[in-house]
Amino acid sequence: MTETAIMFETPEELFELMAAQGGESYFGEPVTVLEHCLQAAFYAQQAASSKELVVAALLHDIGHLLHQEGEDVADKGHDTRHEELGEALLARHLSAAVTEPIRMHVAAKRYLCYAEPAYLGELSSSSLLSLKLQGGPMSEAEAAAFLAQPWAHEAVALRRWDDEAKTPDFDVPALETYLPLVASLWK
Repeated sequence: MTETAIMFETPEELFELMAAQGGESYFGEPVTVLEHCLQAAFYAQQAASSKELVVAALLHDIGHLLHQEGEDVADKGHDTRHEELGEALLARHLSAAVTEPIRMHVAAKRYLCYAEPAYLGELSSSSLLSLKLQGGPMSEAEAAAFLAQPWAHEAVALRRWDDEAKTPDFDVPALETYLPLVASLWK
C-alpha cells in the first residue's frame, strides 16, 4: 500500500481535500473524482440506503486523492490499493458500516466478475485495466469467502453505484450538502 501522511480531525478538513483535489480527472473516465463520488452518493440516496452507506458511496474513492500517483498509474502497472488507503484514513473517525464497504468495493468488482459473467463485459476500459491489477475475477472459493464477510452485500451495492457514477454533466447535490450527514457519523 502506498503510504500517505494526510490525517483529518474534522469532516470539514476531509471535504477541503475533496474540493481541492477532487477536480482531477478520474483515471480515464469522463468525470472528475469529485463528480464520480457525488454521483455514487446520489445513487445511494436514491436507493434509500442507510446514512452510513450513503457516506461510504460519497467517500469510497477518497484513496485516489491520497496516493499521490498520476492518472496514468494503472497504465504503469501499479495498483495503488486506494480502497485500503481510504479505509485506513477514515477508520479513525467513521464506523465499520462506512469503512468496510469502502475497503471491500474493489473486491466486490472482482466478485461480480465471477458471479455475473455479463458484468465483466460492461466494465469500462479503465475498470478492466484496474481489474487485472487487482487480481482479476474471483475464483469460486474466493467468491464464497467474500460473501461470508460482514458488509459484503453493502460493498456490492456500492460497487454498482461506483460503476454507474460516470456520467458527464450530471446534476447532483453539491459536496457541502453532505457535510451534516458526515458530521453526524464522525467520532
